[in-house]
Amino acid sequence: MLQEIDAILLEDTMLSLDDLARSCQVSREWIVEHVQWGLLSDKNLIDTDPNVWIFDSHSFLRIKRIVAIERNFECNPELAGLVADLIEEVESLRTRLRASELNQS
Repeated sequence: MLQEIDAILLEDTMLSLDDLARSCQVSREWIVEHVQWGLLSDKNLIDTDPNVWIFDSHSFLRIKRIVAIERNFECNPELAGLVADLIEEVESLRTRLRASELNQS
């Protein structure tokens, strides 16, 4: 039996506010509030109309991470954003460390 798999490569995906909210299972208002609090990476969005906001895959992953942190640890958005920042920094440093190890061998 042949099964059809419908998938989108996340790395190249650009999402509207509604698409991002639906994909992350949060409300539009949740995303707007988190953008206004500076918890999502693109601070240039604050002065523009939310109906024209476009998000990349990094925003998708960051929102999923913040939602999980808020839910699992019952913490406020600012703390969840700080934890997400630290996780992303650790990931970045690990990537740089692996790259430097590869260059030395």
